[in-house]
Amino acid sequence: MATLTIDRRSGKVAGYNVQWYDGKKRQTIHLGSKRYTKKTAERFKDIVEALLFYRRNEITTPEKTVENWLQNAPAELKAKLAKAELLVVEEVKTCQQLWEAFLKFKSATLKPKSIKNYGNCQTLFFEMFLPNESIESLTHDRLLEWKASMLEEYKESTVAGQIARLHALLNWAVEQEWLPKSPARKIERGSFRNREFDRFITMEEYAKLLDACPNQEWRTIIALARIGGLRCPSELRLLRWTDILQDRFTVHSPKTERHEGHDKRVVRLFDELREELDRHDQTGEFVVQSFQQRTWNLYNPFQEISERAGLGRIRCPFVNMRRSRANEVVRKWGEAMERLWIGHSWEVMEKHYLLQLDEDFATC
Repeated sequence: MATLTIDRRSGKVAGYNVQWYDGKKRQTIHLGSKRYTKKTAERFKDIVEALLFYRRNEITTPEKTVENWLQNAPAELKAKLAKAELLVVEEVKTCQQLWEAFLKFKSATLKPKSIKNYGNCQTLFFEMFLPNESIESLTHDRLLEWKASMLEEYKESTVAGQIARLHALLNWAVEQEWLPKSPARKIERGSFRNREFDRFITMEEYAKLLDACPNQEWRTIIALARIGGLRCPSELRLLRWTDILQDRFTVHSPKTERHEGHDKRVVRLFDELREELDRHDQTGEFVVQSFQQRTWNLYNPFQEISERAGLGRIRCPFVNMRRSRANEVVRKWGEAMERLWIGHSWEVMEKHYLLQLDEDFATC
């Protein structure tokens, strides 16, 4: 039998204690009043009593109401129950574990070419997500941002194939009861673009981002994206110091190399970008050297920088930095220079990148 007691300090409720005797000593689970109400504490006491009853009677299948509570309970409460040996909490699966188990399952039925295609999807997946991340962190918004970043670098039919493989991966996770439902279920596979994530990152915000960077390499990464207009990471990872001259630099573009004459473009070396490159260590082969031997996961570190800069989280940050530069170039230097320096056709620019800015409404 469990009991609920109230902790009081200076006459105020400081928390609640759920206590029981296990035959050897009294056990206690404390709930702080700032996070849990008395009603929640009373319900928690009822759950403890039920779990004690199940343990005494070796019952492995809980009642529906108890099962529902356990499924929806905060992780902290489940951890408290696990520490008291009243609940076995399953280990949270990581993204790496998901991919390994899924590919092992698929290898028994798929042809080598199909397995290779899934392997390519896995590589692209880990450009945004970390291998040790919990699969519960794969939210709809983050997966949509991953899709937007791929659309920036690959043709729509290629991205549609990767999204189809993502659906297969997460639907399998649901079948294995690793996830209650797929976070990708509302993400379309075709040419869907969600322009509500479009954002112009101002030069004032750019300056704040630079000030919040942990080192010069990150200042250079942000400058190349926001001022140079590079696609990240595909164009960023290929940039070498030998590509950079006094007044211009050459960008190698995997996305457009299939089109004759579009495997690279020559971009003006803007003053703001030159300033960051001059500060950068130029001893390695590549401009961004430290990422060459590890996963190009730029999304999470960028969001930490953005939070420190006081800008909050920025949706599709590298796409939006490139979009911001494209809009500046087309207004200041015209459509032709935007096509040559940023690499868009006017049709693509108008459909996917062109924004209405406050300055467009300024009185002449």
